Amino acid sequence: MSEKHLYDVQLSWTSDRKGTLSSETLPQKIEVATPPEFPKGMPGIWSPEHLFVASVSSCLMTTFLAIAEFSKLDYLRFNVDAIGTLEKVDGKFKMSVIELRPVVEIDDASKEAKALRIIEKAEAACLISNSITSEIVLKPTVKIVEAEVA
Repeated sequence: MSEKHLYDVQLSWTSDRKGTLSSETLPQKIEVATPPEFPKGMPGIWSPEHLFVASVSSCLMTTFLAIAEFSKLDYLRFNVDAIGTLEKVDGKFKMSVIELRPVVEIDDASKEAKALRIIEKAEAACLISNSITSEIVLKPTVKIVEAEVA
């Protein structure tokens, strides 16, 4: 695997405070706009702020999945709720904190500590978290559930 990777993204303004993100390597396009909290912002459309927080949470997920597979952790579900705090810091808006609330469901209580370690390793190894200045607050939960009977 190469040590350097490039990811192309094109952005085209469409109207008002709205545009469309695309990539030559991806089939879907994403409509983006100024969030409604700002002047002329638009509700119901992904904003750069949403995408920023989504980058961190999706990186946690993909890193968790890789480490869990390598560690042979069997799990039933994995979800992440993420909340980004945008605030003025030194006179500039900044995504100051991103709180990640991952939940992994397992059916074997003896693997709870292992699941927590893997979540923590995933956050530490997440390349997006390692590339930003926002504080990352990790609040993991491991749920023990009975195995589903087929």
